Amino acid sequence: MGRCSDAKQRLMEAIEELIWRGSYGGTTIDQICEKAGVKKGSFYYFFDSKAELAVAALDAAFKAKRPIFDEMFSPSAPPLQRFKSYSEWVLKHQGELKCKCGTVLGCPLFTLGSEICNQEPKLCAKVQEMMDTHDRYIETAVRDAYAAGFFQTDDLPSKIRMLRAYIEGLLTQARIRNDMSVLKEMLSGIYQILGIKETQAKAA
Repeated sequence: MGRCSDAKQRLMEAIEELIWRGSYGGTTIDQICEKAGVKKGSFYYFFDSKAELAVAALDAAFKAKRPIFDEMFSPSAPPLQRFKSYSEWVLKHQGELKCKCGTVLGCPLFTLGSEICNQEPKLCAKVQEMMDTHDRYIETAVRDAYAAGFFQTDDLPSKIRMLRAYIEGLLTQARIRNDMSVLKEMLSGIYQILGIKETQAKAA
């Protein structure tokens, strides 16, 4: 099998990069194996299908990022600081990816989810599960900011939905335009949607 000990990991890393740079539909098992340096027979030793590999890769990648999100959105951090930390992390992370890959990649969940939403039910379910987890971090910060009196609203769930859509749209727009500057607007946009004044944020 050749370097069996890390072949599975290399396959997961290969599909993540290939579908993020290109597309799920346009990525073949042969391409994955070539990039990973793994024989096709070894692929089927670990995975029954491309979809199964993609599910495993997404799961592993998200688990690796989980500690970062847990720290950024820790309940011990002031809610506005959580938004600031998240916005700064997104800009830094996307910048690092652009240096590595040559283009702005945006969020793999939004990119993949919009492509496979009407196919590959197991993969689609995994994408939705991970997006829901991501959304819970945002939702908790919004609810804590509201409870702390940073903004007023008669419809908190609507504010949360608008903010989710804004973040998804901003990352997707940055990918489409291949423009990092779009992401610099994230924090100010979050404040505008929630109705938080910049003076409040600076004083917090």
